[in-house]
This record gives sequence, C-alpha cells and structure tokens, in this order.
Amino acid sequence: MSLLKQLNLLSGAVRRTVFGNVKSFHQTAALCKVEDRKAMLASLPSKDEGTIGERSIDIDSMIDKKTSIFPDANTPAALFNGVPFNEIPICHIRVSPNNTIISITDAKGVPQFIRSCGIEGFKNTRKGTNIAAQATAISISTRAIERGYKTVRVTVRGLGPGRMVRYLFHIPGT
Repeated sequence: MSLLKQLNLLSGAVRRTVFGNVKSFHQTAALCKVEDRKAMLASLPSKDEGTIGERSIDIDSMIDKKTSIFPDANTPAALFNGVPFNEIPICHIRVSPNNTIISITDAKGVPQFIRSCGIEGFKNTRKGTNIAAQATAISISTRAIERGYKTVRVTVRGLGPGRMVRYLFHIPGT
C-alpha cells in the first residue's frame, strides 16, 4: 500500500473515534426552540382586559321597563321631562376608529357646540381610544348642563371605540 492510502485510512479511523456520532448533536436544537418559546410566552405579561367597567353594560334594565323603547306615530308629541320630543336638543355622536366627534344642536339642527378627541388634547392614535371618547363626552356634557340642558336626544353614527360613550349621557351629574 502506498503511503497516501495509509494516511487516508488512518485519518478516517481517527475521525470516527474522536467525533463519534455527530447527528445526535444537531437534533437537540429543535427541542430547545420549543422550550425557549414556552419560557418566553410564560414570561410575557397577561393579556390586558381593558378599562374597569368596559366589559359589561347592563342594557337589559332598559328593556325590562314596560314603556315602549321604539318610536311610533305618537313619539313627536310625547313629553320627556315636560318638553315635547320635537323640541329636545340633539346630541350627535360620530364615531370612527380614529376619532370621536360629539356635537349638540338645537331641535332644528343648528349647532350649539362641538367637541372632539383632538380638541380635548388627544393626538394621533390616542384619539381613537375609548378613554379619549369618555373625556370628550364628560367635557361636552358638563358644558350642556351649564347651559341648562337636562334632556337630549342621542344619535350615534359609525363604529369605533367611542360608541359606548352614549351611556355617559344617562349618568346624572355628568
């Protein structure tokens, strides 16, 4: 045998005895990734449940009343706190995913005042939050009370986080 063949055989034997089975070394990496992901998910904070009181609103209490909740032919002549329905001021709530705009008009539709989340000081994506909509509703409702409004009709247009603001107008003192 030549010297070159003997060196090749010797190097192959040394390689097999020193390194052994190399395949098992690479199989543990996939298991480590799964365990690392589980540890990472366990260390994350729990999912935010939102603001307290935002999850549930008791709408059934309004339905349980024996009065009709839907308008009919007699609605324009109906009295609400001694004021005919036709003469009650209107609160328009326009909701979008990016902003909430609330305006109060008289019974004929002439604007009295208007507030939005941007006017309240919320900028950019913060305007689209329910907290911004609540702050806007509280602001405009206090101005309405200062002007002497006790009852308003509420119209809601659009979908977004500010839609639930209409319930703030039912709370006495705001």
